[in-house]
Amino acid sequence: VQLQASGGGLVQTGGSLRLSCLASGRTFGDYTMAWFRQAPGNEREFVTAIRWSDGTTDYADSVKGRFTISRDNAKNTANLQMNSLKPEDTATYYCAARPGTVLSTFAGAYVGWGQGTLVTVSS
Repeated sequence: VQLQASGGGLVQTGGSLRLSCLASGRTFGDYTMAWFRQAPGNEREFVTAIRWSDGTTDYADSVKGRFTISRDNAKNTANLQMNSLKPEDTATYYCAARPGTVLSTFAGAYVGWGQGTLVTVSS
């Protein structure tokens, strides 16, 4: 599976951005897509995940109530709506995919990765 992320940019504190991840090529029978992020000097951290078959989601505590992941089956795209952005949300955001239905928060569990898109939140 090939993943292509888009939608990053520069936004002020309190603003919103929408990221998209297009999946192409051979996909798994049932799979999970997720977003991770990595700020300079930090490890890659889990943000959110969605089970493709039924839309079940999971979120990191730091983004609950502000971020929403969704899927568009027709377009094979996972979207991440980010509201009430904070400077600490600044990072490169990566979409990822893994076979199966477990909403893993572990980056090593994901086998497909997009190229990353930079989100910068100014204070």
